[in-house]
Amino acid sequence: MAVNPLFFRKTLIAGTGLFLCIFLIVHLSANCILLLPEAVARGMYNSYSTTLRESPLIKIVAYLLYLSIILHVVYALLITIRNRKAKPKKYVINNSKENSSWTSQNMGLIGTMILLFIVVHLANFWARIKLGIGERPEIDIAGNVDVYEVTYSLFQNIYYVIFYTALMIPLGLHLNHGLKSSFKTLGFYHKKGLKIVAKISLIYAAIMAIGFGIIPFIVYLK
Repeated sequence: MAVNPLFFRKTLIAGTGLFLCIFLIVHLSANCILLLPEAVARGMYNSYSTTLRESPLIKIVAYLLYLSIILHVVYALLITIRNRKAKPKKYVINNSKENSSWTSQNMGLIGTMILLFIVVHLANFWARIKLGIGERPEIDIAGNVDVYEVTYSLFQNIYYVIFYTALMIPLGLHLNHGLKSSFKTLGFYHKKGLKIVAKISLIYAAIMAIGFGIIPFIVYLK
């Protein structure tokens, strides 16, 4: 039995999206270490980062994460292009605002903004620490790469802090719409259940956006 290509793409986007949602919880939890006093935070953060880089199990998860990001972006792009081609004409009567939210109508734009953030974020952290591109990070007293100092230095740049925080707004919009849509895509259509999912999605998106967005400012003001 042939699988509908559109259904396959949407299912893949939903599955990878849910996986990325779990990753964001872990990532935000780690970033909360930055809120602790420096004497405690530096050692904890650097030890955590070293574990991420050296643990065989975490490496497998990391590769799954990279693959999920690529698949999520590529297939979301394919669906966006397909949708635009399917609606080449603008009709005089357009009730799209009544049938869908602004976020759902502009997921392509929002996704592009998030992709921009990911590229800049990886260039400043992953490329420097993982690939050794750019200035070499220092080593702390425990012998770990001083990722805390890399992060702290970046968050002392007000322009980067504003850029980082501002792009948490489209992230929150994307998470709110994407999380509740993922359950529908995966076949969950219970009426009351969807209302609960919608509330959970909103709360989750708000926590992620506010959490990631406020930490850079707190570190900047330390």
